[in-house]
Amino acid sequence: MNRGSRRFSVTCGSVIVFLLVCVAVGRAQPSLNDTELRAAIDRLGDFDYGVRVEASRTVRRAPIKAAVPVLLETARGHHDSYVQFRAAVLLYGFSDARVGDYFREALASPNDRVRAAAYYYFEQEPDLALVVPLLSALDDETSEFVRPALVRALAAHDDTAVVRDRLAREIDRGEGYFRGVVIEALGDYRAAYAVEPLIRIAAEAGPLQDDAVLALGKIGDARALPTLAALRDTAAEQLQPIVSAAACLLGTDCPDQVRYVIKAVSYGAATAGADQDVLRSASSALAALAMDGHAEALDALFDFGRKSAEPARAPIALALGTVALRSPSAVLAALRRRADLDPALLLLRDAFDMLDEDFAEERFYILMRTTYWNSTTGSRPRAIAEAAMQVLEF
Repeated sequence: MNRGSRRFSVTCGSVIVFLLVCVAVGRAQPSLNDTELRAAIDRLGDFDYGVRVEASRTVRRAPIKAAVPVLLETARGHHDSYVQFRAAVLLYGFSDARVGDYFREALASPNDRVRAAAYYYFEQEPDLALVVPLLSALDDETSEFVRPALVRALAAHDDTAVVRDRLAREIDRGEGYFRGVVIEALGDYRAAYAVEPLIRIAAEAGPLQDDAVLALGKIGDARALPTLAALRDTAAEQLQPIVSAAACLLGTDCPDQVRYVIKAVSYGAATAGADQDVLRSASSALAALAMDGHAEALDALFDFGRKSAEPARAPIALALGTVALRSPSAVLAALRRRADLDPALLLLRDAFDMLDEDFAEERFYILMRTTYWNSTTGSRPRAIAEAAMQVLEF
């Protein structure tokens, strides 16, 4: 179920502002009784987007002792499969030992969304005892929104040879979409064991060439340099920003490579995304650079995205959203550098709407909540965290 278009308006009356602040910062609601909590959880699947947002906020702010048992019960057996999934996602935000036990159990859930949430959980919380069941699941998970989560969970467990061997084989197996998911995960987890097959794919024109080039850059293995050098002279125009980003990630002439990629996004934004292939490629290249710690690349995504109209805005926003969900701390640092906080957060909200990755978004919320409570009253980090929770509708 997508977010929809209904949005919240914030009024300025002093009482309402006070209440919004209490909601935004994640203050527990000790007066919430069990009936009210259960009613809020039932509304997690409401057709109306605004109702779902308010229900999630209510549950997030409930005391742990009250919320966790009811969420566990809901995630295990609610009659609405989407409510089960949303309960599982919200459980991730509570620090309780029962949460990890639940997600181990959820690996066998018949609910596809719940299983995907469990795989995402164990990507963030690796457990070597789960290697065998995760590998076994790879034989059966064929859903295009479940299998990517499983692949990333396995990539996070690649300390074992059996996982490395299986993921390397998966590069050449199945549909192109699933192969692309594997290649992206191998890049994100710096899988040096996969460099040779990735070089083979990167050297030949095809639908996975850009994924393989970018993955090689992320892995950072010098064996990829001759392939990248050849591509600088032979690759199609839309691949050139990816090649430049990969070269930078491999330590080759980084300042000039970053400037080239920024220029490519600037051109795409200025021409209203007339060449969508080049703009998508350049935006993805900037995202990879941003996740590697290049603050100027992340700043450029915000700069060009917030000023752009459709169709140029969408690929830039998607790239920015990918950074936010994969490297939330980097985006928080970028927000601290910005004077245009509201437009930047609105761009990020658009990205989250398009990506529709509930579990990763919940991680971003947890970071905002933690930042708020760990920051001093009146400080900029606290103000940014509060604004983010309101604009992003957490």
